[in-house]
Amino acid sequence: MARIETPKRVRGTQDIFGDEQRRFAHVLARFEHVHRLYGFQRLDLPVFEDTQVFARSIGETTDVVSKEMYTFPDRGGDMLTLRPEFTAGIARAYLTEGWQQYVPLKLATSGPVFRYERPQKGRYRQFHQIDAEILGAAEPAADVELLVMADQLLHDLGIAEGVTLQLNTLGDAETRDAWRAALVAHFEAHRGELSEDSLVRLDKNPMRILDSKDPRDRPIADAAPDIDAYLTPEARGFFDAVTAGLDAAGVAWTRNARLVRGLDYYRHTAFEFVTDRLGAQGTVLAGGRYDGLVESLGGPATAGVGWAAGVERLAMLLDEPARPGIDAVVVPMGAAAELRATGVVAALRRAGLAVDMAYKGNMKRRMQKADAQGATYAIILGDDELAAGEAAVKRLSDGTQTRVALGDLAGALARA
Repeated sequence: MARIETPKRVRGTQDIFGDEQRRFAHVLARFEHVHRLYGFQRLDLPVFEDTQVFARSIGETTDVVSKEMYTFPDRGGDMLTLRPEFTAGIARAYLTEGWQQYVPLKLATSGPVFRYERPQKGRYRQFHQIDAEILGAAEPAADVELLVMADQLLHDLGIAEGVTLQLNTLGDAETRDAWRAALVAHFEAHRGELSEDSLVRLDKNPMRILDSKDPRDRPIADAAPDIDAYLTPEARGFFDAVTAGLDAAGVAWTRNARLVRGLDYYRHTAFEFVTDRLGAQGTVLAGGRYDGLVESLGGPATAGVGWAAGVERLAMLLDEPARPGIDAVVVPMGAAAELRATGVVAALRRAGLAVDMAYKGNMKRRMQKADAQGATYAIILGDDELAAGEAAVKRLSDGTQTRVALGDLAGALARA
């Protein structure tokens, strides 16, 4: 008989279990808690979209669209793409569902996203993000609110120490046009010294040369003109309002004049929360203002600002969370006790108690299971207890034991 080969996990994916899953779940739980404090509504989106949603919004020239998207034709011949991020899908939903009537709209979501890239520490081909967006608010107060919420989440998770908020302005359209022209002139003067990737970006997306990691590009990028010389009074005022709001809220920040977003619809605020605790790939949360995104999808001019963070990367920074305990483990001894214990366990669970049953091994093994699960009590059922209509309830922390009528178990455990 031919040997059946065991299937392998697909490269760049992960099975999340145990301590790792507890960290993962803790990030999601704290995100849900914090975004509710700020009045954000939960939103869930399709995992795949029409490919044009991402090609038009993220940009044909970006690495995400040109190299990293999982794109495929369905049986009807439509080109579909597994979402590589959330913002484009949120903008699409805003248009197709007619949510313009609800602006300003504060939305939060989370779930898996997909990018075909080289797996590395904290990066997978299927990974998970949390995402928060405000649509229809052109005021700098929206940027401030999102940044303060992000800062509170990091503190709530206990990972804010050593994480720095880096902040920049990309200006308004007039500012970007003037700065882009200055950058093109600067990089053209050094065309012969740039890397191949940067030569492609020079023609299509010159701002992205500023964050090139290629050592050939770094001296040229570092010598490029800053945006500050090209800021209009309105753009400078917007950035000043954002930084003043952060100062008023007690959120520390640092200016990074080289922090950019390459696509034309990005405006004003760009930011990243970074740390050196994850090696070279140190960004844990990033975002910015994208006032032209909805227009790029054929909608009306709509202000937008948002951020996203990788759940796995946040979870890597957490201390190991405590394993959750349960209220009780029922330990039956004998066939009659096992049958009765099934009803006892069901009744206790219906009463809102976390209960399990230890039905394998001798008495010692069953008690060990109760202790290993972090149970507060062991509820012991044997022939003597059944005859009396009672259970022996043992507090595992100190070994004290009492007898409780079977009908009173839920109340006794709830009062304890």
